[in-house]
Amino acid sequence: MTDAEYVNVWMRPERPAYGPKPAYSRARITEAAIRIADAEGLEAATMRRIAAEIGAGAMSLYRYVPSRDDLIELIADRLQGEIDLEGMPSGDWRADLTRYADGLRAMWLRHPWIATVRRTLPSYGPNQLLVIERVMGALDVHVSIDENLGLIALLTGYVESAVRDEIGWAEEARRSGLGEPEWMVRSGPRVEQLMKSGEYPIFTKIVVQARRPHLSRDEQFRHGLERVLDCIAAAIPPAAEPPAPAPRKRRKDRGD
Repeated sequence: MTDAEYVNVWMRPERPAYGPKPAYSRARITEAAIRIADAEGLEAATMRRIAAEIGAGAMSLYRYVPSRDDLIELIADRLQGEIDLEGMPSGDWRADLTRYADGLRAMWLRHPWIATVRRTLPSYGPNQLLVIERVMGALDVHVSIDENLGLIALLTGYVESAVRDEIGWAEEARRSGLGEPEWMVRSGPRVEQLMKSGEYPIFTKIVVQARRPHLSRDEQFRHGLERVLDCIAAAIPPAAEPPAPAPRKRRKDRGD
């Protein structure tokens, strides 16, 4: 297979079939990239910076990871491997999907820079494949594969949207020095102005009646997750009732 025929890094052999054992590995390069990104942001994880981290020549690393896109694929797959999927599917789809959602959110919050990565094409790395098998396996016995794809996309989309918002608030707080409570206090005069105008009844109802904006981030996430899981439950056909046992025929007495 020529270089032009490789679709992603997983199709490239990590080491040649012959010759000495490589001095480095994709795993070592990926771990170094993640350490740098955690400390300084993803943009800091250049090949030159990674090479300095592991004591290698920058150009030598391109034999293991030929491009920036390949590095991103390796990082994204490695982070998927942080989600605990042990024992899934367990037979309790709701518990499995709750656990997956919590694990996915926790992974994003540990590495908030992942919010800057947008990959649309699947790479089929080993950890991504494990997620597919374990997470979609939770619904496999209940719905068709197409329905499964849609429902898991709904769940994943909710988690990613919620955590992007959470990361965005944290970044804004870091930039401005204002936490969410302080920001809400400073926004008070504008909110009062809008409410008194009488032109925004729904906005006023949100301010006066809504509880959700005042929940903690964990509570907000759990509230939304339960709604998503309820939607998934509604898409699962009810279990078929077992057939009623046939009535037993009475045996005639021999004396009849």
